[in-house]
Amino acid sequence: MTGTVLVIGGGPAGSTSAALLARAGHRVTLLERDRFPRYHIGESIAPSCRAIMEYSGVAEKVAARGYTVKRGVLLRWGAEKDWAVDWRDMFGEDIRSWQVDRADFDQVLLDHAADQGVEVVQEASAKQIHFDGERAVAADWEHQGRARRAEFDHVVDASGRAGLLAARQFKNRERHDIFRNVAVWGYYRGAKLLPDTPSGGIDVISSPQGWYWVIPLKDDEYSVGFVTHQTQFQQRRPKFASLEEMFHALVAESSTVRELVAGGTFEGQVRVEQDFSYVADRFCGPGYFMAGDAACFLDPLLSTGVHLAMYSGMLSAASINAIEHGDVSEQEALGFYETLYRDSYARMLALVSGMYRKYQGRKHYFWLAQNLLREGAAEEPDSAFGAIVAGLTDLEDATTTGGVAPALGLIEAAGLARGRVAEGRRPSGVTTAPMKFDPNDLYDPASGLHLMTEGRLGIRRG
Repeated sequence: MTGTVLVIGGGPAGSTSAALLARAGHRVTLLERDRFPRYHIGESIAPSCRAIMEYSGVAEKVAARGYTVKRGVLLRWGAEKDWAVDWRDMFGEDIRSWQVDRADFDQVLLDHAADQGVEVVQEASAKQIHFDGERAVAADWEHQGRARRAEFDHVVDASGRAGLLAARQFKNRERHDIFRNVAVWGYYRGAKLLPDTPSGGIDVISSPQGWYWVIPLKDDEYSVGFVTHQTQFQQRRPKFASLEEMFHALVAESSTVRELVAGGTFEGQVRVEQDFSYVADRFCGPGYFMAGDAACFLDPLLSTGVHLAMYSGMLSAASINAIEHGDVSEQEALGFYETLYRDSYARMLALVSGMYRKYQGRKHYFWLAQNLLREGAAEEPDSAFGAIVAGLTDLEDATTTGGVAPALGLIEAAGLARGRVAEGRRPSGVTTAPMKFDPNDLYDPASGLHLMTEGRLGIRRG
């Protein structure tokens, strides 16, 4: 069976969901507020995203863009020496991703959705979702000055931080005070990375009042940014005549970053953005799913934004397929989506929160990562950290159920050897407290539901 689906937002979450739904035969319309290509930050992509792109059929198109191939991260964090997370050493040659130009990358994903049969309408603004009781049934939107209305069987709200449902209609977002941060960044031509950085990797460098990123893009371009608490930013901003002057002062304050960009040429236009972390109190309900930043947003320390977007886009498509095919009840599909997406966010939030305690050191972060895995996972502490940062843990969670071999598609697309997939217990129910991350509380061994990727995308009982 097929349904009518409205997707709001053409970023990685919306484009991924729409492409997968169209490939499954659904009638899909995607409304995008802007005209692509448009600038966007979030250039460092996790290997899990490549796995999802392999499944949606867009990976070859992305690979053809010539982006820098990313194989890990190097952290100069706290008082410790440099420590590298090299996915090739941990998991094998095939665990890799890209450092992308988001304007170009997002265009590729949106065009691919259209190629799969999605009706893409750009410069279209969604205004309101209408409900029949608790069920979402229609949306008001505008395009070229005309008011329109679309009825649907399901809607995927991938409207980003604007959050049509969570921020504007439900008003049910909770912000995390510890992450009331501001990011300021610019671009250099001809900078460099720290010596032990994994090939194409990102450098993450701590400072007393925040942290820096240095990302190698294609054609010898580097994205360089600084993240600090809003209070620190507001106190310092009046001391500088311009945002550009402030940015250069921040770069100069770090001997490490100053040295990395010393041989480069600044390319102009400093940007600034608040990146307050938040989470909605629910991610889905009858007839609707919130995906990507529309549901939750996390501090960019571990470069998880596009992973969370594409992962939730895939899960929303799988849930809608399962409902339409009658594989599970709608209530079960909603519980599956809510649990897996919230668990992913909660685990990443816990790890990022732990790392902001910079004095604790990498052994503590590795220990924390190992304890964030589900019961029975056998990764070594450093590999557990690497697997979470790579997004591989979420793919394992979605496709593995106790006593049943994992569904092949996504795990093998990520290059994760079957022997590394630890058998665990199956998630169900809803975890509503975003800081609650005891893995034994996040899984229900009795549900037996897991992501199905062989044959068609959906949800299968173990």
